Amino acid sequence: MDNIRIAVIGLGYVGLPLARLFSTKYPTIGFDMNENRVKMLMSGHDSTLEVTDGVLQDALNSGFKCTTDIDEIRECNFYVVAVPTPVDANNRPDLTPLIGASTTVGRVLSKGDIVVYESTVYPGVTEEECLPVVEKISGLRFNIDFYAGYSPERINPGDKEHTVEKIKKVTSGSTPEIADFVDKVYNSVLVNGTHKAPSIKVAEASKIIENSQRDVNIAFMNELAKIFNAMEIDTNDVIEAAASKWNFIKLKPGLVGGHCISVDPYYLIQKAQVYGVLPRVMSAARRLNDGMGDYVANQVIKLMNKKGVLVKGANILLLGITFKENCPDIRNTKIIDIYFTLTDYSSNITIYDPWANTETVKREYGIELFTEKYESLIGRFDAVILGVAHDEFKDKNIRLLLKSDIGVVYDVKGILPTSQIDGRL
Repeated sequence: MDNIRIAVIGLGYVGLPLARLFSTKYPTIGFDMNENRVKMLMSGHDSTLEVTDGVLQDALNSGFKCTTDIDEIRECNFYVVAVPTPVDANNRPDLTPLIGASTTVGRVLSKGDIVVYESTVYPGVTEEECLPVVEKISGLRFNIDFYAGYSPERINPGDKEHTVEKIKKVTSGSTPEIADFVDKVYNSVLVNGTHKAPSIKVAEASKIIENSQRDVNIAFMNELAKIFNAMEIDTNDVIEAAASKWNFIKLKPGLVGGHCISVDPYYLIQKAQVYGVLPRVMSAARRLNDGMGDYVANQVIKLMNKKGVLVKGANILLLGITFKENCPDIRNTKIIDIYFTLTDYSSNITIYDPWANTETVKREYGIELFTEKYESLIGRFDAVILGVAHDEFKDKNIRLLLKSDIGVVYDVKGILPTSQIDGRL
């Protein structure tokens, strides 16, 4: 344990907090291909806001380093891969980042080294897809010359309570001895310890079902919201009443975006079909949740028509564009679906989000965010949609943003007083 030198490959929402944490115990280097990202981190700022400037600067002053130079991680002996696992345009798993990271590891791996994967994958990816690449590039033999583990990430972007050091981590290894070693390494920096899985595939499967379960549960609540909205019954009131029973699981409907819940289930869906299993519940949940942005937009249009607000050319405000509250992450945000559905009716759509990076939104979606102060929005809109529950919005009287009393306020997140809204999910 005294001679461990760690390299973390991928310095995004997962990799950076983990690398910073490891650096409190071991010599640690963070590696990323993005030069701008590395330069910013070395200047002491994390644009994802997962690591505060003070904490990052303390780590840098204590020896932590980020680099794009592969030679600087060549002397490490414990490699952690924490790169994204996206899907393509047809929702098929895209392992390109993982294969690229495995190639990088293969170029620097030495005899006796360990490589641990954290990226979310379907069972079998680590041993069947990634490690053969490491073997080929390194010329070393798996479980003879080098070893592997899998410890799925559990980072929740924007969550300041369940931070990386407080998360209970699942660990695993390619041999019983390596499983013990990997478990000890993670245990040495975690407050709440680990759960050692019996195999890498079990650990992979455990991660994929965490997010798939949440996806299915939210889909059920979204389906209920559609039913009760059609009946003109307040879904939130129904949930509060049902939650009075001791064993009712209280969840809310909502938009399912981000890089985890809206993506990870596709990995298991795809793999299940290879084995001849059609995952009907998961597939239906994905379809339902993916359609909620369009549903919200049409609910708003319906309310506008009922109140006599002219939809064509209307001034509409979207409060929030990130995929979740108090977080700058815009990956797979379903607010975009609301926006593009509404553009069929009006070109006068404004998006305001104090957390989102304007340049990133422009680059990813081609949309210019409203950058003036919130107060300058007052009295300008025919309809306002609260899409993200940022703290900045919670104490505001949203109706003041409307041109007149007949305007529409729609609350996607269910956080506004009923006196302020005309409808909610």
